[in-house]
Amino acid sequence: MSSAPREQTHFWQAAALDNLELLQARYFQQRFAPHVHEGYSIVAIEAGAQCFWHRGADHLAPVGSVVLINPDEMHTGARAHEAGWSYRGCYPQLEHMTAVLGELELGHSGTPAFSSSVLQDPLVYRALLGLHHSAQSGASALEQQSAWREAALLLMQRHARVRDADAPGNEPAAVARARELLDARLDCPPSLEELAAAVNLSPFYFARVFRQATGLPPHAWLKQRRLSRARTLLRLGYLPFNVAFDLGFADQSHLNRQFKQAYGVTPGEYRRACAGSATPISVR
Repeated sequence: MSSAPREQTHFWQAAALDNLELLQARYFQQRFAPHVHEGYSIVAIEAGAQCFWHRGADHLAPVGSVVLINPDEMHTGARAHEAGWSYRGCYPQLEHMTAVLGELELGHSGTPAFSSSVLQDPLVYRALLGLHHSAQSGASALEQQSAWREAALLLMQRHARVRDADAPGNEPAAVARARELLDARLDCPPSLEELAAAVNLSPFYFARVFRQATGLPPHAWLKQRRLSRARTLLRLGYLPFNVAFDLGFADQSHLNRQFKQAYGVTPGEYRRACAGSATPISVR
């Protein structure tokens, strides 16, 4: 007789995001009794389907959808598919949401409230998954903090009647200083909040200014600088293991993946080609 499939949960608080609560879950038989959350419940359905009662009506959330529950709203939850359902959820407090708005001077928009229980919005869905994966994989605080702000603002602007933020201004001195700081700390980058404090701007406003000036968010610009520096060290004969350690990659496989994604060859292949020829191999 086959045993019932095993349900799995992984719950944690993201320290880089002011202890934002996150959950990855796979349920087959779970049934949630009527309950409320002190903060928001924002859930992206990755497989199967969920059914739930909310605001006096039954709802169905299939794969690819987003479930939104405002603070203190009663709701339930159960499977709507024989194979159960899996999802990634985040549970921000009101302060998490209003802080994002305050950084862009949108705080006067009032308390964010979502009118829909289930969304079919691929942009928001992908942003939430990206946030979750960055937090779960141990990405830098710089990357996690950027991902949270982008996802939260996108969600509130599209589904909580929050107006568009003003276009970022030109802050060349702030961007130049931030680039210097990132260059000096490739192995241990500052957080978004540290960078913003160093240039006397709010974190989200700084991130938008930086993207406007460079074409990349700070964490993506840092990634490019790391890879460029890795090429230089490999040409000088450094071993990939030492390059990964010196530049703050999680491990050598992390360097390998990013290097090949960018240049089409592994660090080892690049190093060997440079060592065997006066002219390094051509990569894009």
